[in-house]
Amino acid sequence: MATQRDVRNRIASVRNIQTITRAMEMVAAARLRRAEQRIQALRPYADAIRRMARESAQAAGEMPRLPVLSEHASVEHQALLLIAGDRGLAGAFNSQIVRAGVAVAHASERESVSTRFYSAGRRPTSSLTFRGLEPKESFTGFSDRPSFADARRIAQRVMSAYVDEEVDRVDVIYNGYVSPVSQVVRRETLLPLQRAQIFDVDGNPLAAPAQAATASAPQAQGQPVHAISVDYEPDAEEILRRLVPDYVEISIFRALLESTASEHGARMTAMRNASDNANTLIEDLTLEMNRARQAAITQEITEIVGGAEGQFQG
Repeated sequence: MATQRDVRNRIASVRNIQTITRAMEMVAAARLRRAEQRIQALRPYADAIRRMARESAQAAGEMPRLPVLSEHASVEHQALLLIAGDRGLAGAFNSQIVRAGVAVAHASERESVSTRFYSAGRRPTSSLTFRGLEPKESFTGFSDRPSFADARRIAQRVMSAYVDEEVDRVDVIYNGYVSPVSQVVRRETLLPLQRAQIFDVDGNPLAAPAQAATASAPQAQGQPVHAISVDYEPDAEEILRRLVPDYVEISIFRALLESTASEHGARMTAMRNASDNANTLIEDLTLEMNRARQAAITQEITEIVGGAEGQFQG
């Protein structure tokens, strides 16, 4: 059995660790609030870019013949952009992204599609390297507070790979933020644009929800629906040509922000669990120390009684 001093030292060590985990939990909570505010501020702009791209595609009719807009004849090479963090101590936040990316790559191999990895964050970079899946390019050092310049740098690289026909498809895998205790692994297509979320599976522009709701109400009342004619200056094709890079950049930026918020939420939860476990461990160690103290007292009493009996018999 450990001595009282040993148990007391262990309790002190656990309490020191608990102090650190509580501090990390509070820091993660403060950063999470700022990350949530950045996501809220981005959503109107991201929605506007998506709406403008959708409406421009509708007005342009046939998809303009641009390298970044052209859908390749077949998908033989794909790019997977894995977005995670630069640091650990966040539960399964980083590992689940790597596992999802590796699973997609293995499934694609069975369909004769090779995979080229791009990574944002030191953790996915090191994990892929350890598995022998060296990323084509990695982007690190900004997972705590990504900027739009970081998203633009990543977007330019993956768009260049698509335009140069190094890859035929670009997907992004990241942790989507739901709540501080819930993150969902999401996989979204960035390129070709015909497979992105602003289009349906057949490459047709998705109808705007607000327009669909407005159009359905008069029809339900038996009233005629009047289409709104919009003139584009310059033409819709030129606007779409300018919007596509912005759409890819804003999509990556949104994924970076959601990943950041998810990381802070996961770290906050992990540190709270660590603090709770430290409490449980301190209670167990305190009980063990009390038992050791009781055993020591019992031993001393036994020795005193034994000594007294020896003197009495003598």
